[in-house]
This record gives sequence, structure tokens and C-alpha cells, in this order.
Amino acid sequence: MKKKLQIVKKKPVKYTLIVIGLLLLVLISNLYLQWCQNELSLDLVVKFAFSWHTEKFILGSLVLLIFLLFLCSLAGSLVLGSLLYTITIGILGFADYQKMFYRSEPIYPDDLKMITEFGLLREMIGTIPFLFILLVAVIGLFFFGRAIYKSRLLSKKMQIIRISGFILTLLLLIYVSNFNSQNNLLRKAYDRTALWIPYSQKMNYYNTGFMGGFLYNLKVEAMDKPENYSKKTIEEITNKYTDKIKETNTSSQEEQPNIIFVMSESFSDPQNLTGVTADKDPLKDYYDIAKTTYSGKMLSQNYGGGTANIEFEALTSFSMELFNPQMTTPYTMLIPKMTEIPSIVSLLKGQDYQATAIHPYNTSMYKRKDVYKTVGFDQFISEDTMTYKEKLQKNPFISDESAYKEVLDLLENDDDPQFVHLVTMQTHMPYSDKYTKSDYSSQSLGNKTAIDSYMQDVAYSSEALKQFTTALKDVKRRTLVVFWGDHLPSIYSDEIKAENDEVRMHETEFLMYDNQDKLSGKNTHDALSSPFYFAPTLFDQSGMQMTGFYQLLTELEKQVPAFEKGFYYKDNQWSKTLSLNESQKELYEDYRLIQYDIVSGESYSLNTNFFK
Repeated sequence: MKKKLQIVKKKPVKYTLIVIGLLLLVLISNLYLQWCQNELSLDLVVKFAFSWHTEKFILGSLVLLIFLLFLCSLAGSLVLGSLLYTITIGILGFADYQKMFYRSEPIYPDDLKMITEFGLLREMIGTIPFLFILLVAVIGLFFFGRAIYKSRLLSKKMQIIRISGFILTLLLLIYVSNFNSQNNLLRKAYDRTALWIPYSQKMNYYNTGFMGGFLYNLKVEAMDKPENYSKKTIEEITNKYTDKIKETNTSSQEEQPNIIFVMSESFSDPQNLTGVTADKDPLKDYYDIAKTTYSGKMLSQNYGGGTANIEFEALTSFSMELFNPQMTTPYTMLIPKMTEIPSIVSLLKGQDYQATAIHPYNTSMYKRKDVYKTVGFDQFISEDTMTYKEKLQKNPFISDESAYKEVLDLLENDDDPQFVHLVTMQTHMPYSDKYTKSDYSSQSLGNKTAIDSYMQDVAYSSEALKQFTTALKDVKRRTLVVFWGDHLPSIYSDEIKAENDEVRMHETEFLMYDNQDKLSGKNTHDALSSPFYFAPTLFDQSGMQMTGFYQLLTELEKQVPAFEKGFYYKDNQWSKTLSLNESQKELYEDYRLIQYDIVSGESYSLNTNFFK
């Protein structure tokens, strides 16, 4: 009888300890995530959790508890469910810290789709850390899978508890995943105290916590419906700009020109930054071309990354600024849901162009293989199908010179005009141990070794571009090139960042080149632009037939030459917010309505000649 009483007494104690243990694990893991988000500042973590934002910290911990119980019920084991939870949170926090360090922006839910990109992840974080994380993950998944297999031996009572817990936590996680729904109770609880900052995800995560920021970036509509959106409104807009299209020289041209887009990975001028100088100019070959043609600075959406978003803007002429802030990567979040999206590719395909995309890397990055198919490319040449695969010294990526040779081979087909979209990889991070030595020596406020190596990288890239444009002079068909860097590399120290305003950290180089030297703006070398303006600007300057859509963008560019969230260039000055007069507002709203119509609306404009 005494033994039975002792067992009964021990059970409440055991369950109490289990509950305390699970709660402690959740709280510690939430503190860890916040620690990684706040760049390892323990002081900020303590103040966030226990002074400034306690309510939001508790709400985030509640979501983590649901996730932990989900894993435990799935595994049929508190121990192994907790083990996989710990490994998952550990890797997530480390990834967030790495992304904050290199790109000054946090991890988004959509970033988790990159988890299978082993090659790129290894190159970004280093072989040893990558192998360690991979080993830990494999061990954790092994024991977790083993636990699921052994769970069939649990008693009937425990199976009922386990299955009930699994169903309940699964339903709760599905509910949490709809965080951005209008009537979501969790979102309403956050809204009581949360100050969401849509234009700056870094500040958004800082103010609402890692969990708050992460939840905020769960699935959402690409754009909110404008109040005046209707079929009639779209028809009025399309008719207005289609009627404005001026007669160009297209009808008198003997043949259509080749068009080449070159998005050069991390290409920028390091000496554009205060605090960075060099003994000689690594971009000398680039400027030899730029000073003879239309060129200047491009406003990049991101620092240190965001390649696919810049590519999206350049191909579609749709702006990331107009999207809801949670639409962080259209290539993976938007285009896979679409069957058609108007772009320069679809426009030129309608004019009998052959359209080819070239990326000297694998086809799975940002779902490019599927995206390019939806956009309308005839073929996608990747590292596996390229003819030229030479690399420079110890650089792990195919060189720009090889990529340009691939383009030149396509231009040998003189029967049809070519549209070629090249996304290079030579100058991708990391920037150490690529070359035996650098011909450039920088004076910089920190990280000199990486900056010197980067200068060598862009010098090789500049040289390859000059060789490419020289070779184009021998191509009989008129050939137009748009070349730009997608973003700055994530190599600059906090001291360098402090010496430069935010705009400087988002400015890269761009130029437009005509092998027949006929661009109308060839004497402009200090232009300022955004990538969604590239196609209409090229069409306008080269005398190609404009579309109604490009006419709208051309007029908008004259008023607001460059803009992204938090960066607006108007009237020769930068501002954090966009202030427009009535005529400018009309242009901006027309653009917003057209973009909404395509990405979230009824696609009324596709049934017109607006994009043709």
C-alpha cells in the first residue's frame, strides 16, 4: 500500500518536472534566437525579453512550445522530440546570425527553401562549419526517425495521447501559419503592442523579436487590393498609355537587334565608398566602356544579397517596392503560382526572338528552372550544359570570360534575333583564397584581405566585359547590352558602413552598350536608375517600338528615377519616404494598379495590347 502511495506521489512530481523542463527549453531557445538576431548582444536580449517587449516574447515562446510539442508527439518521445527541436532551433539561430552578419537582414520563412542548396551553403559558411552542422542534423534526424519507428510499440493509452497531441499541435501550427489573415487571434495579440516596420525587416525583427518578425513574413498576398481597382480602371490606364506611344524607327530598321542582359554578381566599385581606396583602379576596363556610353549607378534593393529580386525587377519591370513587405522572394513565393507573367522575354518572344537564360551554376537556385519556363525562355543553359567551364585559379565558380564565350556562340546564329539573359557567378562570395595574389592593395577601414581579393575579382570581371564588348563589334546584327551589378558584396566592416549613408551601400554600376554606337543617351555617364526601368530605357534609347507599359515606366522614370523601400530619389535628392505631386501620384498609382492586376488581380491588362 505504501509503495502505491509513493508511486502516486512521484507521478505529479515527474509530470511537473517535465512541464518545467519543456517550458525552460522553450524560453531558453527563444532567448537564443533573440541573441542571434541581436548580433550576440546579451544585454539587448535581456532587455527585450524582460523589460521592453515581454508580451511579444511570451507570444513567441507560445508558438515555439506548440512546435516543440508537435515534434514530441510526432516522435512519440519527449526526449527525442526535444533533441530535434534543439538542433532545429540551433541551426535556425546560427543561420540568422550569419545572414545578419553578411547581409544585414534576418532569416525569412521562405529562406528555408534554400536548405537543400548544400554547395552554396558550404561556400558561404565554410566547409568545416557546414560539415559539422550537416553531421549534427543527420544524427538528429536518424534518432528522430528511429523514435517514430519505435513509437508503434507504445501502449494504447500513450498512442491515444500521442495522436491527439499530434493532431492538436498540427492544427495549431496551420492556424499560426495564417498569421497574416485578418482575423488571426495570434496576429491580433501581437498587434496590441507590436510596431511593425514594413520598410525595414531588420528593424521589424528588432522591434517585434525574432519570432514576431518571422511570423510577420509568413504567407501573404503579393499586394493589397487598391480601392479603385476594377476592369474599367485598368482599361482606362492601358488605353491612356497605349495611345501615347510615339512612332519610332522600328518600321525603318532592316532587322531587329540582339539584346543581352548581363547581371554581374556583386559587381560594384569599392572606391565608391568612403573609407576604401586602392593603389590602382580595379574597374579601369569597365570605365573605359562606361565613359563612352549611357551609364551610371543602379539602386539595389539589398546589401550583400537579393540577386533573384533584382533579376525579377529587370526581367518583368515590376518593382519590389510595390509588394507587401512579406513578399521577400517572388521567384519562390509568387511566380510558381502563376502560369504567365509579362516580361521582356514574353515581349520579345512575340517578335520572333530566341530567348536564352544562362547561369553558370545549378538550376535549382531560386527555382530558376521553373521560373524561366514560366517567364518564357526557350532554353536555360546552366553549369551542367555549358560548353565553356573554365575557372580562374582557385575560384570555385565558372569565370565571366567563359560565360561571355557562351553568349557569343549563341550570337553566331544570325537567322533570328537573340535575347540572352546572363547571370554570372565569378564574383560570388566567399572572397578569400580565390587567387594566389591580388594585383590590388586597398587602404580600408577593416577587412582589407577580403576587399583586396574582391578588387581582383571585379578587375577580372571588368577585363572580361571589355573583351566581350570588343568581340561584339564583329557581330553583324546590331547588339544591345544592359550590364549591371546586382548588389554590393557583404565584406565591408561596420566602420566602413558607418562612414557611408545607406544609399551608398545600395549603389552598384550599370551601363547600356550598343555595338553600333547609336544610343540616344550615350553621352550620359552619371545616370541613376532602378532595374525595373532597364528594359523601357533601352527600348526608348535604341529606337525600338515601345509598349504601353514601357511608356508608363518611361514617364514615371522622368519623375522618380530610382526607388526601393526606404530609398526614393526625386528632384535630385534622396528621401526615406515618397512625396508626390498630383501628376506624379497619378503615374505611380497607374503603375501600382497595373502591377496589382498582374500579380494579385484578375489580369485584365493581359487581354489588351498593353504589354505588346
